Amino acid sequence: MASICYDPKLLANATILFLVLVSSIVVSCTGLVAALDSALLASEGKALLDSGWWSSYDNLTISHRCTWPGIVCNHAGSVIEISPSSEFHKVRDKFGKMNFSCFSNLVRLDLANHELNGTIPPQISTLPKLRYLNLSKNCLTGELPSSLGNLSRLVELDVSVNNFFNSIPPKLGNLKNLEILDMSHNKLNGPISQTLGSLAKLRYLNLHFNQINGSIPLELGSLTNLENLDIGVNDLVGSIPSTFSLLSNLIFLDLSHNRISGSISLEIGNLTHLEYLDLDSNNLIGSIPSMLSLLTNLNFLDLSNNQLNESIPSEIGNLTNLDSLNLFFNNIVSLIPSELGNLTNLEFLDLSYNQISGSIPSEIGNLTRLEVLYLYSNNLIGLIPSTLGLLTNLNSLDLSSNQFNGSIPSEIGNLNNLSTLYLSFNILVGLIPSEIENLTNLESLDLGSNNLVGLIPSELGVLKNLMFLDLNNNKITGSIPSEIRNLKNLYMLYLNFNYITSSIPSAFGNLRELRNLDLSSNNISGSIPTMLGTLTNLRYLNLSYNQINGSIPSELYKLAFLLSVNFSYNNLSGSVPFDLPPPFDTHLTCDSLHEQRVNSLEIFQATSFEGNKNLYPNFSNCSPLKTKRDSHSIKTKTKRHIHSIKIYLPITMSICLLFLGCYSLYRCKVKTTQVKATSLKNGDLFSIWNYDGKIAYEDIIAATEDFDLKYCIGSGGYGSVYKAQLPSEKVVALKKLHHREAEQPAFDKSFKNEVKLLTQIRHMSIVKLYGFCLHQRCMFLVYEYMERGSLFCALRNDAEAVELSWMKRVSIIKDIAHALSYLHHDCNPPIVHRDISSSNVLLNSELKSFVADFGVARLLDPDSSNNTVLVGTYGYIAPGKKISS
Repeated sequence: MASICYDPKLLANATILFLVLVSSIVVSCTGLVAALDSALLASEGKALLDSGWWSSYDNLTISHRCTWPGIVCNHAGSVIEISPSSEFHKVRDKFGKMNFSCFSNLVRLDLANHELNGTIPPQISTLPKLRYLNLSKNCLTGELPSSLGNLSRLVELDVSVNNFFNSIPPKLGNLKNLEILDMSHNKLNGPISQTLGSLAKLRYLNLHFNQINGSIPLELGSLTNLENLDIGVNDLVGSIPSTFSLLSNLIFLDLSHNRISGSISLEIGNLTHLEYLDLDSNNLIGSIPSMLSLLTNLNFLDLSNNQLNESIPSEIGNLTNLDSLNLFFNNIVSLIPSELGNLTNLEFLDLSYNQISGSIPSEIGNLTRLEVLYLYSNNLIGLIPSTLGLLTNLNSLDLSSNQFNGSIPSEIGNLNNLSTLYLSFNILVGLIPSEIENLTNLESLDLGSNNLVGLIPSELGVLKNLMFLDLNNNKITGSIPSEIRNLKNLYMLYLNFNYITSSIPSAFGNLRELRNLDLSSNNISGSIPTMLGTLTNLRYLNLSYNQINGSIPSELYKLAFLLSVNFSYNNLSGSVPFDLPPPFDTHLTCDSLHEQRVNSLEIFQATSFEGNKNLYPNFSNCSPLKTKRDSHSIKTKTKRHIHSIKIYLPITMSICLLFLGCYSLYRCKVKTTQVKATSLKNGDLFSIWNYDGKIAYEDIIAATEDFDLKYCIGSGGYGSVYKAQLPSEKVVALKKLHHREAEQPAFDKSFKNEVKLLTQIRHMSIVKLYGFCLHQRCMFLVYEYMERGSLFCALRNDAEAVELSWMKRVSIIKDIAHALSYLHHDCNPPIVHRDISSSNVLLNSELKSFVADFGVARLLDPDSSNNTVLVGTYGYIAPGKKISS
């Protein structure tokens, strides 16, 4: 082969030429990249500037964009994070003005708590590098866009606390890198998408407080990395999936406030890392599985508001890390296991509204960290153990509505952190212990409906924080101590149905915060002190069935907020002004204060003044009343002795009801007193539960314009009733407690009792409950609306009474009889309404009648004697056989 020779000079020149050429190409490419970067940065800066979010800040130039608050850039100056602080309010109305498509390097977008409105801009779904998206706590609405499923790098997605209303987009199952998904507190509906089961990296899933329905998909059991699962407060049905036993890393599980049925699976014992378990307010049945004892890390367990039965397993004593145990409102029977004494970290224990029997084990005294102990409404017997005195951290103790006997242990005085103490509706005897003066933090004390004797201890005057005091229906004697003047924070005072003597102390004039005062059915004498007229906050005053004499002080007629008064059956004298403000206006006539008899039935007028022989209305040609009154016999008739309930023929009760209404009630003129209802403030937490998933708290507030007075159709001592039309055009009635009453345990108990019973019964002649809201400052029931109001209102109106022909009245009687027959014979256990009156019978537009108001109703045990105290409206109480004490 011939050799080829190269000229060294030519080779050198060629090399130099090549290097120059390569160099020029590199320079050209770098310049092109630089030009592209410059255009990108310029478009980002322009988008930020055009949004107007930072219009009030200095250095408002594109070159300074990386120094603006809430903006983070990378080394090249490109925006990688937009997260203005929550105080940065410029975003609020300008959310849609930002061109998000310009931020191709954006990694984090956090606009939480900025009151944003409108919908999610579609450009957000085009951000290729976005890993964190937080739009929570805003006012965003519309559909949750399925295009969010294109954000393949997304690690965290939070759109909670908004108003999104569509179903969960199945395309979210494409977010394979997602670890946190929060869509809670929206109006999402439809089922949980099965595609969520493919999010293998998911650690946190929160769908709480939506309107999601259907069953829980089995595919959620594939999320083996899941640590937090919250799908509570929805409308889910079916059983707890067996695949949940595979969620071995689960720490937090909330399935509360749904309609989940079936039993608690034994496989739940596999979730050994679980610390929080809430199955509250479902339809769970069967027993509490002993396998729960394997969850030794558990510190919160709530199985309340279900239909669990049988006993509390003794193995529950193994959960030594538990600080909260709630089994309220089930059908649990048997005893309280002594092993509960092992739960020494327990701070909250609620076993109320069950059928638990036996006594309180002395080991309860081991729970020295306990702050709340609720055992009310069970069948507990025996003495209140003195070991309760060891629970010195106790803040609230409720043992009411049981069958405890013996005296109140003096050791109760050791509980100086108590703010509420309820021992009512038991068989307690003896004196009120003087050691109660040690409870200086006490705000509510209820010892009513027992057999306590002796004097009201003067030591009560030391309890200066007391707001609620109920000693009614005991055997207390003597006078009311003057030390009561020290209770200047007292809102409610009930001393009725005792044997109190002497006069009403003028010290009551110091109780300027007093709302409710009931001294009825005692042996109180003397005159009504004028100082009562200084109690300008008084709503309810009952002095009936005493020996009070003298005239009614004119100052009482000027109390502007009074809703209910009763001076009847005393020895009052003098005149009653003719033109009175509510609630005194009773259409007085010359004869209206006189006792009347119709068909040999004694009829009590619906007035505040009847039964006072020397009291007469102040207009001409009227003489004092001629009736005679035996105070002892009246006292005997009305005293709340223990009665044995006997169910009489409903038809007879209903006929008596109608006759009573026809001859007396229609004559009474009643003016509705409207009371401004206090609504929840922004940011308050509340709980609403409904059956069809279509009633939302926001709808109620909007429909009533935050409970405006113009929607109020009735008011009383318990609360106000409002008419509301929901977005679905359904008209409902709202029974809302007055603000102060909602904070009182007696009203809270009546409220919960009504909810409990109405959720268990369904009958064509019983008013339907659609839902309720339960909150310490806002409680209301959502009922089927009855166009014609109560039977009481219909009978008192001349025109409507004429419309109620005898055939229609017979039909009303039949409806009531069928409803009562259903309650007595078709419910298991039977239910006794205990307050059937014309006010508690409602009429629809076709004059069909419906039984309502189950606040004092009671479930009967067919295997017991069913002894109960006398409750209800005077004049409508069915006769009973008195049991000798």
